[in-house]
Amino acid sequence: MREIKIKNVKKTFNGEVILDNVNLTIPNGAFFALLGPSGSGKTTLLRLIAGFETVDSGSIFFGDKDITYLPIHKRRVNTVFQNYALFPHFNVFDNVAYSLKIKKVPKDIIEQKVVSVLKKVHLEKHIYKSISQLSGGQQQRVALARAIINEPDVLLLDEPLAALDLKLREEMLVELIDLQSSLKTTFVYVTHDQFEALTVADRMAIMNGDGEIEQVGTPKEIYEFPGSSFVAKFVGSTNIFKGVLKIEGDKSYFEVGDLGKFEINLPKNKGWESGRNILMSIRPEKFEICKTELQGFSNCLEGNVASIVYHGRSTQYNVRLNNGFRVSVFEQNEEHFPQEVIDYEDKVYIYWQKENVVLLEK
Repeated sequence: MREIKIKNVKKTFNGEVILDNVNLTIPNGAFFALLGPSGSGKTTLLRLIAGFETVDSGSIFFGDKDITYLPIHKRRVNTVFQNYALFPHFNVFDNVAYSLKIKKVPKDIIEQKVVSVLKKVHLEKHIYKSISQLSGGQQQRVALARAIINEPDVLLLDEPLAALDLKLREEMLVELIDLQSSLKTTFVYVTHDQFEALTVADRMAIMNGDGEIEQVGTPKEIYEFPGSSFVAKFVGSTNIFKGVLKIEGDKSYFEVGDLGKFEINLPKNKGWESGRNILMSIRPEKFEICKTELQGFSNCLEGNVASIVYHGRSTQYNVRLNNGFRVSVFEQNEEHFPQEVIDYEDKVYIYWQKENVVLLEK
């Protein structure tokens, strides 16, 4: 299998643009995530790759082969749907073996392949159970086994964990990573959940509500260096400030009229001009929050704690600044009995380094 190339693809339904001139390359053997809000067109793009839908314009290639109008059964692609689409009147064995029986594969080969693939998804002890006897996670594994038994070049997963509870979803994410690693098959994983995408993907594409791709990269690249405020806010949490860029000699600043002037590192790969209106993004965990004044930080703001949310691993402080703007701060809960306890309405200082600022044009 070679890389999947999507070139200038456009798709509309009833006059509404779902995908607008999409260009994307999915590397061979990658665990690739399509992440975006509901209605962004990610499932439509998946269905175009599978052949369930046809493009209005543009092309889809597997390597150098144009498969834009290739029938579904001639594409070495299988899909795992959100509702699993299992046969309730079949047991586990018959569900997984179904496609092989249709192809009239010899019985001994079918049994060998089914047992082998069920071992990969840890269901070999449930081979003759009915679907109704299985948990949600086990049913999801049956759907995976049925999808991979034909050894597809590409496995498409359309929000496959949406019906599972949080704990089971976390467990299944790890199992999916292990499965993809052992199969070496290209996985294309559709989700609106940024935690899922960041967990499983080695590359990902972020789609916006207009059916466009905002950014493509590794999870770390996209999280640490978002290309737009949409990406910064959709992938994780962030604080966005509107202000003006100031370049003074060899130093650069971000000026917010009613808050002050803050030191920044100016990226060298863009022709930034002093006086330009831009945005500043700072992730909540990049802040240091304290009730006393500290030294050694590039920047500081003052405010009062408006609300506190305990997340277990971390505590989120929502701080009301002097101009009324609210800033979200995450502090790691590293100690059982911290020396400093921050409470509601406490006056606090928020510190950050200039290296933790991301400048955005939109």
